[in-house]
Amino acid sequence: MAVIAFTQEMATLGSDVAAGVCEALGLGMVRHEVGDVVAGRMQVKKSLIRRLREGKAGPFERWTADEKSISTFTAEEIYDLAVKGNVLIRGWGATMLLRPVAHVPCVRVCAPMELRVQRLMQRLETDDEKLARHEIEVDDNARATRMSEHFNVHWGSPELYDLTLNTERIPVATCVDMVVGLARSAAFQETPESRRHLADLALGAKARAALKANASTAGIDVHIEAKDGRLVLRGIVANDREHAMCHEVVATVAGPAGVEDDLTTMSGRMKTFPQQSLRR
Repeated sequence: MAVIAFTQEMATLGSDVAAGVCEALGLGMVRHEVGDVVAGRMQVKKSLIRRLREGKAGPFERWTADEKSISTFTAEEIYDLAVKGNVLIRGWGATMLLRPVAHVPCVRVCAPMELRVQRLMQRLETDDEKLARHEIEVDDNARATRMSEHFNVHWGSPELYDLTLNTERIPVATCVDMVVGLARSAAFQETPESRRHLADLALGAKARAALKANASTAGIDVHIEAKDGRLVLRGIVANDREHAMCHEVVATVAGPAGVEDDLTTMSGRMKTFPQQSLRR
């Protein structure tokens, strides 16, 4: 089942490329739907998530926004969509989240700033070049900030993508053909190994989201990974009660392989310290 992770700059004709690819490969396209799911999980307005993503949220909205929850629930949804397959996912960090999966091509569509400004002016039916440039700069800055904060990478770095397309020089139809060719190439065919890897990533994301969604464990920071369908918990929690709550919540989403619990309680660690160390 084909999965394509796709990102684009504003006014690059990336939406046209994505639509053409979906038509050629029979894929569903997902973009704003991810934000709607995240808003539902966080019980906030959909418009808030969109303004935050677009860099248009006000100071109070940014101050009150729980970016970690947004990131956690976004990852859960992206991986869930990828597991279901036959989808092109636009934005939402999909190119970074799915980059480790061997059968998912990561595609970026770009164009020079001046051309983007002219295209946006045409789309908005305005001759206000300053307005168009401002809209693009705000969007670019928001995208770059998210990538830096969430993934510690520079959004435009070419090594992050398997294919980068410049629509100043490459027509949309040719871009579509290139993405379709990449998706159909031997290098990006699903294998049992790549499928298992994706399933593990999805399971780990689901467990992290379960902890974040539960009021009793939302503020507890532990490391979760999945290996061959088995969830592994690592880290330090405050006490036995937190330990039990984390294990109980994660167990609700674990598969047949279950949970490997390597959590340590702070009280347990303190008991192992020499008495003189405690006095210090």
